[in-house]
Amino acid sequence: MKLTENFSLHEMTSSVTAQKRGINNMPTQEHTENLKALCENVLEPVRELMGCPIKITSGYRSGQLNAYIGGASMSQHMFGQAVDIDLNEKNAELYNAIVKNLEFDQVIWEFGTDENPDWVHVSYAADKNRKKCLKAVKKDGKTVYLDVTPKSKEAKEPKADKPKAKAK
Repeated sequence: MKLTENFSLHEMTSSVTAQKRGINNMPTQEHTENLKALCENVLEPVRELMGCPIKITSGYRSGQLNAYIGGASMSQHMFGQAVDIDLNEKNAELYNAIVKNLEFDQVIWEFGTDENPDWVHVSYAADKNRKKCLKAVKKDGKTVYLDVTPKSKEAKEPKADKPKAKAK
């Protein structure tokens, strides 16, 4: 089933882990509608902005699949509202294109370096987009999300926002 011109339900639900483990990863009708809104409002515009096909590395996850892989307990992936995208060396450009040009709920610079994330997480919630910009980093072996949401309308790259050292 096609969700939009360039994105299918199969692409949004494909999971090697689900297949290997026999986990049902089919979304409800509501979650399918959320995936369609995500494709229409974020993924199709991103494809146009970037001028190339978009590689989805993680889309919809059923609750069972999300729990199996250790995803966040309220992950927007489980509601059809989030995807992870990997454009390799173009991930920073992708992140910035989303921040500067699109409506979104959250966009996350996922690990990597200050120059390029390993991948980009983006979510879209039709009725409550927060335009929250985060940067995922490891601290003492745990993932920490730094809020790098621009304070003004002028978007800036997350590397400009370094955590401040705590006073001793």
